[in-house]
Amino acid sequence: MTVRWLIVLSALALAAGALRADGPADNQTDKVRPVPPPGVAIPADDREELQVGVKLLGKEIEDLSADLKDKPALLDLVPDVQIYYNAVHYALKYNEFYDVKQVATAKGFLKQGQERAKDLREGKAPWTTATGLLARGYISNIDGSVQPYGLVVPESFQTGSPDKHRLDLWCHGRGENLTELSFIDSCQKSNADFMPAGAFVLRLYGRYCCANKFAGEMDALEAMKHVKKHYPIDANRVVIRGFSMGGAACWQFAVHYPSLWAAAAPGAGFSETADFLKVFQNEAVKPTWYEQKLYHMYDSTDYAGNLFNCPTVAYSGADDTQKQAADMMVAAAKREGLTFAYLIGPHTKHAYEPETKKELIKEIDALVQKGRVVMPQEVRFTTYTLRYNEDAWVKVDGLEKHWERTDVKAVRGDDGITVDTKNVSAFTLSQPLLTGNRGNTKMTIDGAAVETLPPSGKFEWTHHFSKVDGKWKHVHTVGDGTAAKRHGLQGPIDDAFMESFLMVKPTGKPINEKVGAWAETEMNRAVDAWRKQFRGEAPIKADDAITDADIADHNLVLWGDPSSNKVLARIADKLPIRWDGANVVVGKDTYSAADHVPVLVYPNPLNPKRYVVINSCFTFREYDYLNNARQVSKLPDYAVIDVRTPPSPRWAGKIVTAGFFDEKWQLQPDGGK
Repeated sequence: MTVRWLIVLSALALAAGALRADGPADNQTDKVRPVPPPGVAIPADDREELQVGVKLLGKEIEDLSADLKDKPALLDLVPDVQIYYNAVHYALKYNEFYDVKQVATAKGFLKQGQERAKDLREGKAPWTTATGLLARGYISNIDGSVQPYGLVVPESFQTGSPDKHRLDLWCHGRGENLTELSFIDSCQKSNADFMPAGAFVLRLYGRYCCANKFAGEMDALEAMKHVKKHYPIDANRVVIRGFSMGGAACWQFAVHYPSLWAAAAPGAGFSETADFLKVFQNEAVKPTWYEQKLYHMYDSTDYAGNLFNCPTVAYSGADDTQKQAADMMVAAAKREGLTFAYLIGPHTKHAYEPETKKELIKEIDALVQKGRVVMPQEVRFTTYTLRYNEDAWVKVDGLEKHWERTDVKAVRGDDGITVDTKNVSAFTLSQPLLTGNRGNTKMTIDGAAVETLPPSGKFEWTHHFSKVDGKWKHVHTVGDGTAAKRHGLQGPIDDAFMESFLMVKPTGKPINEKVGAWAETEMNRAVDAWRKQFRGEAPIKADDAITDADIADHNLVLWGDPSSNKVLARIADKLPIRWDGANVVVGKDTYSAADHVPVLVYPNPLNPKRYVVINSCFTFREYDYLNNARQVSKLPDYAVIDVRTPPSPRWAGKIVTAGFFDEKWQLQPDGGK
């Protein structure tokens, strides 16, 4: 099958411009400026007035939630009130007013919050049927925080109408001052960059300034789910867009979730880490071997083949340094035998050139008119991790080895289904293998015929295939019940913070003061970093208060050691890394527990459907906040840290060893190199 998209190119030899985003100063690990930056002082009288208003609105939200507990439809709308409370509360608490003029905005938000609360008390919610520019909120599954999003509701929207609407997601550019206060204000006052007729436009906050990675990635999926719940959205006419940092996010969403979109429109941004930092940041990039493997998570160039079934129209300004991103994707797609539409604004730096923007709008509108192909005849899918494992009717359930290139090509023909794989140990097809009275569809996998099982019912859509002793077999269930890496339980450490997590604070005496002090410092830093970088309050509970429900519902992040943390003590002998009062043992290597600490992610022995994380939050640190391309996983599945080296903006101490567990969650002799 031939991909249908035209490339509109200027010469790839066009030199990147000399612009540097943050300059050489942001390449110095010993002089890292804070992100977000400190705010400005606001008048004492205004601060006092806002504090009183925040307290009153907070009390109203608390009372309202209690009063609406038996009215779930109205209770579900309380986050639409709380976004205003949060915006002002956080700006006050964390010194995040960046202009005295924002005081008036904050006062207006408190008023809006009270008005919405009053409406809910009266059983009304007029903003849910309004058109135009709105701000709304949802409760995130990750940390229970209320996250805001902006929404442009088309004038053609009518409550109760059977008409379904197009939805465009917009990923914003980098803004270190983009607090909840400024984001919501912009969403309520300014039109979106693109306003397609009759379309809803979802303006993602994306958890602040992380290029929609990790929790920011989940924000898009959660916000989109919330919009689809409350508005009539046509799932076959959804577009992903973004520019600058948002363009990077758009590339990532396009290649990681190719079957979600009718079209993708990335502008500028970055599409991988190493080359971008060299070109854009003038940084001497020297990753460790495991960092290089972890680049495979967010380097969109590695997944360029997934654009096969994701219609894409890229944009760059001809004179923009960040043109490098799309140029890299063009080259990566070419290696896959693919092309996609690429529009270049002449004589333009980091912006949309007006005439080229019109052409971009025209091309995307034409793709949306065709709509998403729900069941394509052919699927080509590439991944390196089970975090991204699905395209249309193909789902990868197991890899032979993580962080190695994995491919599936599946074709539906008149005489059957042909699947070719690389580095795959199990997969699922959401396709009927029975057609009327014709019997089993012919299945060919990696060149060999595979006998299909008789149906357990009249008509089955989901069929699993597993490699057993080197041969493919049609099986009834995924997995054999033993521990194995699977989607959402495949590592690395950072993956545990893409779903519901709970930090567990130790209450006992640590192995020694040095280890105890390190763990306490890192836990406090983690809570602070989560708030600053992912805009949520990290949920925390003492080890002696953890319940069976907590173990069932959350990934547990255990701080301390087996002596100080009661939950860690329960599972210490069930972990592949042994840690006692004397030693930390990793395979054949032994380290003194007096000054070494293991950090790791592993299926929780108390609930193997969830992770347990030992002594870590997300693994990129303060130095990495300065450029979004750096915001990738820095540690694999496990590491051992020498705490005699103090934590820094790069690392939590000296990394003396690190590696990946194998596909059965066991240690590997070479750490997975």
